[in-house]
Amino acid sequence: MAIVRQLIGYRTGGEAVARKQKGAAERRSRHWLQVLVNQRPDAVDPLLLRSVGAPPVSSVQWLSPLQADGYAEYSDADFLRRLGCPTLAYPLECFWPKGGPEWDGLAKTSDGRLVLVEAKAHIPEAVSSPTGATEPAASIIRKSLDDTKTFLGSTAPCDWATAFYQYTNRLAHLYFLRELNRQPAFLVFIYFTHAPDVPDAPSEEEWRGALRLLHSYIGVGHNRLSPFVVDLFVDARQLAPAA
Repeated sequence: MAIVRQLIGYRTGGEAVARKQKGAAERRSRHWLQVLVNQRPDAVDPLLLRSVGAPPVSSVQWLSPLQADGYAEYSDADFLRRLGCPTLAYPLECFWPKGGPEWDGLAKTSDGRLVLVEAKAHIPEAVSSPTGATEPAASIIRKSLDDTKTFLGSTAPCDWATAFYQYTNRLAHLYFLRELNRQPAFLVFIYFTHAPDVPDAPSEEEWRGALRLLHSYIGVGHNRLSPFVVDLFVDARQLAPAA
């Protein structure tokens, strides 16, 4: 019940506008992802490669958040350029207005798979405010979310522009890349467990329970994008502290 209360009763701030330079983080999911990518890729790369079905001899090239790049995070057309696919048959501007998702991490595998990363360290991070977009941007967002929802076969009565909006807009961007543009993209959620700097830090079991509730609420059980959505659980206690 504690998980249900956290998921339903908590609201974070809205989606941030497009930013680039982020700097080193000292706590929570941004900190742990920066540590993972820059200091301990050995703790995630094998899991990631296995989960996306890459050949055993493949490797991961992390594109963000990199220390040498000021721990920048990318959004809008910048994230496509970072992944090496700036020109697409179905342009991003026709699918989503500026100020779209700011990706916690981006990566490519050596065999060409594109990886979009969202990281969380505590359950309330899974809940976000509704879109704050105004017209005409709001209509573009709602159409893209509705198209994604239909494609996934969700019949949930909830409004995807309101309920778990951060999660649903990430799913929409996976739909945009894989279905509309036939790109070999994967959406990878990295859930940190037992993070020392998070009060009541969740275990893997608690994360899985929260995710079952989230998926049920927005109506996405097994669906056409399921093979390309990956949940990874990383124990933050096992990561070396940031330098």
